[in-house]
Amino acid sequence: MNVLSQSNLSVVRFENLAGWQNDDHAAAFASWSLSCREIVRHGRSFPRNPLYGGRREDWLDLCKETLAFDNLPDRQAARAFFERHFLPVQVRDATGSYGLFTGYFEPEVLGSAKPSEAYHVPIYARPNDLISFNAAQRKSTGLRYGRLVDGLPRGYLTRKSIENGALAGKGLEIVWLKSWADAFFMHIQGSGRVRLPDGGLMRLGFAAKSGLPYTSIGALLVRQGAMSRDRVSMQSIRAWMSDNPDAARELMWKNESFIFFRKLVLDNPQLGPLGAQQVQLTPLRSLAVDRRYWAFGTPLWVETNLPGTTGDVGESFHHLMIAQDTGSAIKKRVRGDIFFGAGEIAARMAGHMKNPGRLFALLPKPVARRLGLQK
Repeated sequence: MNVLSQSNLSVVRFENLAGWQNDDHAAAFASWSLSCREIVRHGRSFPRNPLYGGRREDWLDLCKETLAFDNLPDRQAARAFFERHFLPVQVRDATGSYGLFTGYFEPEVLGSAKPSEAYHVPIYARPNDLISFNAAQRKSTGLRYGRLVDGLPRGYLTRKSIENGALAGKGLEIVWLKSWADAFFMHIQGSGRVRLPDGGLMRLGFAAKSGLPYTSIGALLVRQGAMSRDRVSMQSIRAWMSDNPDAARELMWKNESFIFFRKLVLDNPQLGPLGAQQVQLTPLRSLAVDRRYWAFGTPLWVETNLPGTTGDVGESFHHLMIAQDTGSAIKKRVRGDIFFGAGEIAARMAGHMKNPGRLFALLPKPVARRLGLQK
């Protein structure tokens, strides 16, 4: 029995989940089935032994049953499937049962396959000299990624050095955007749609990160007194950048972490980009989580509120979501980043989303037994 695990999880009944009966379980099942395909084919969902994830074999039979459906089940059948195969447990952090839920989206920006005066901001592919460090190298640097300099592990190039041309001319440029702010926020989201001059659309997904620490520029603006904490949102930060272009460039360089991208050819153009599980993200069904705790593919019941039209608290959001992504800022058990999709509405919702909420995990019964939650 894992006493540490049990102390933060308590078994509940499905009827304890507010709004459970009214959710569209068929939509959640469709997203869950994408995760199952990955679990069965590759098993990359379990690379680091997440605390509440169990083992791949705990999920295989359930996922094979999922993929055996000739057609996706309707709402009632999907709900019955989840209730039959999973044990719902409430998740708590050290501070209690309420955690934080934020949002992210797939930005769409203007770009060109060729550089010009208008399109001058490069988006880069992963450099060959960016490597994953082994255990000894991680210990000596405190970093998971970097490069070797004269055979010694070192941190990778900073955002400032890259944007000032350290990688220019190496054939890594994928596309060029109009503004540094567009590129920066694409880095924050980890994916993007680039609208080309001929009307074509290029989809970009996460390829790698430099490994240097992530710094929140919203927190820096609060510290500098440029805006109050309750006013921080993607929209307010972009407005400040537009009003202060020179200072904005310096501010962005404070976040040394840099993201590299790759072109995507996606199976379903109606869905989002590939998340960290390497499955396409589903708007309002895919959740980014802390990988220390959750295996990709874990169904998670989220109870929170969406932002209102002016950024205040809006309508309730009680949804069954699937853990399919992660992020540098997503830490703690009761913590999630909701994928809102693409477009202006998704951008507005994600930019203002920062609300407390509760999290319930639906654990496959073999995982629940392994954690000592079920005999």
